[in-house]
Amino acid sequence: MAVERRTLIHWFRKGLRVHDNPALTQIFNKAEASPDKFTVRPIFVLDPGILDWMQVGANRWRFLQQTLLDLDKSLKELNSRLYIVRGKPVDIFPSLFDRWNVELLTFETDIEPYAVKRDKAVQDIAVAHGVKVDTHCSHTIYNPEIVIAKNLGKAPITYQKFLSVVETLKLPKVLDKPQRLPNGVQPIADALELEQSDVYECPTLDQLVKRPQELGINKFPGGETEALRRLDTSLSDEHWVASFEKPNTSPNSLEPSTTVLSPYLKFGCLSARLVHQRLQEILKRHPKHSKPPVSLMGQLLWREFYYTAAAVEPNFDRMLGNAYCLQIPWQERPDHLDAWAHGRTGYPFIDAIMRQLRQEGWIHHLARHAVACFLTRGDLWISWEEGQRVFEQLLLDQDWALNAGNWMWLSASAFFHQYFRVYSPVAFGKKTDRTGAYVRKYVPELAKYPAGCIYEPWKATLADQREFGCVLGIDYPHRIVNHDIVHKENIKRMSAAYKINRQVRTGKQEDEIDYDTMSLTNGKRNARFETERSTAKRKC
Repeated sequence: MAVERRTLIHWFRKGLRVHDNPALTQIFNKAEASPDKFTVRPIFVLDPGILDWMQVGANRWRFLQQTLLDLDKSLKELNSRLYIVRGKPVDIFPSLFDRWNVELLTFETDIEPYAVKRDKAVQDIAVAHGVKVDTHCSHTIYNPEIVIAKNLGKAPITYQKFLSVVETLKLPKVLDKPQRLPNGVQPIADALELEQSDVYECPTLDQLVKRPQELGINKFPGGETEALRRLDTSLSDEHWVASFEKPNTSPNSLEPSTTVLSPYLKFGCLSARLVHQRLQEILKRHPKHSKPPVSLMGQLLWREFYYTAAAVEPNFDRMLGNAYCLQIPWQERPDHLDAWAHGRTGYPFIDAIMRQLRQEGWIHHLARHAVACFLTRGDLWISWEEGQRVFEQLLLDQDWALNAGNWMWLSASAFFHQYFRVYSPVAFGKKTDRTGAYVRKYVPELAKYPAGCIYEPWKATLADQREFGCVLGIDYPHRIVNHDIVHKENIKRMSAAYKINRQVRTGKQEDEIDYDTMSLTNGKRNARFETERSTAKRKC
């Protein structure tokens, strides 16, 4: 009498690839060693609830859908396939464990608080069903737990300290994709498949994208195949790689001036360890290369830095209860937040960036600097958490640790404290695009404005505005704030907030500071702004 074969499950979450995937390779190797004992089912759990509660934009859903199709194709080339299981993990795993006669479950670890809680619940369910669970850390180059242990139980809170710690660590081996499974290892159809043959098929775009009108140009297709192609293309010019310095790249070039590998790293279509290995090989051949933090290697290690910091702080994505984050009395301005989020601030450079983000799902890192500073300490004095939520919805590469870490940095709430260094929403864009081609592409209302005033359309007279086909206040909004005034007021606000935070952290008595009178009231500020607007107009 034949003994029923046991099932080996790999649970894809991030890490949506077959190369350098130790958890997937483990079950493939185990099945290959004993094909008469085991069958393999790689799964992705699609929770219908996330379509409602996750603030995910249409472009990122499309990226995921393309990634799942590509992953299924790659697995079929390895004589397997991807099984899409619909439902909440804690609800579906008990029946899967029983129905599939599961022996082993593998998956990649995740530091995000909701994932940690979810994974603990699934592991408890597995124990109750007699299923062994093996986990692997492969979403980052270094295991955050090992970095923290090496740093005496604390996460390094400066980039340089982080580098000094990881320099002492051994790099993990980068794995090839697993060997093709032998025939006969594929599972037979279960009861659900017999009833509905496509029950485990990949979702269609229509099933995932609930607001198709929000889909923009498909500039960065999802999937491991595209990730590896993009990696090869990005690293083909070794001189460019060796001399790369992020501050010298353009935030407003018409085509990306950087690699745009971040969405593929976020979804795990591309292994960070593979990128690191490839970069090391190139830099060995070019000893006079750029260095972290501005080099390509430095960009990759910023990701590691934030992952390590976030691993020990469950409130990393919020101000309250966050050990890293200064407490700052941000104001609530829903009208200003909406104008910023939809590219209607009246500052063409800022608006072009936000419109590019909404259309394409990606913007240059320095462009992120500009709009984040503008929203927070630079101009609008709105909480970085609000900006984080908008980025969470729109970015293809939205990553819990990196998104929160960068927003804290750029708002001078944590990790970076030179709050008096403020990006100009006018001058910064001019540095790398004096003619305004980027603005014309994403803010077409201003397409006929000359270079002399395309970044400052309020300098055009009303007659000129009519001639250019875009009248401010009708065809394009007036500035919602005057940068020259508000950024100086906000520097004073930041100075006061820093003073209070120092006092609280040192246990001293807080001074009584009235934040409302530290700068002009909204009414006075607007009055001054209107006066300035009416007198500042002049020909371009």
